[in-house]
Amino acid sequence: MLPACAGAPALGPRLQGDATRPAEAAGWVRSELYFGVGREDGPSTRPQTDAIDEARWRRFLDEEVTPRFPDGLTVLDAYGQWLFRGDAEPQRLRSKVLVVLHEDTPQRRADIEAIRLAWKRATGHQSVLWSRQPAEVSF
Repeated sequence: MLPACAGAPALGPRLQGDATRPAEAAGWVRSELYFGVGREDGPSTRPQTDAIDEARWRRFLDEEVTPRFPDGLTVLDAYGQWLFRGDAEPQRLRSKVLVVLHEDTPQRRADIEAIRLAWKRATGHQSVLWSRQPAEVSF
């Protein structure tokens, strides 16, 4: 039975890729950045919880994120909680989650860090959470 299987054609077409969007790639990561964009339940006395409207968020994406990751990204609307330094209870915040799949290189890590710093400078926020996990990708 085995000799009959040896000449069988490969199943389906093979994926084709290029250097930016490889058919199969190793050494990539999934980076998630979490940005607070305003209190869930109205204004507060903290400037870090002031509402950031969609137009301001899009400008930030256009000016800081897209030039660093022009090949693609995903933004998710989310809800989260954050305990500010010195507060007794967490604030409920509307959030944006930016997901970028990229090669795990010093340059890509520097690009992510530049985005985080730009947001903190622009908004006065204390933090932008960065989570990374190894990723197997195929385009």
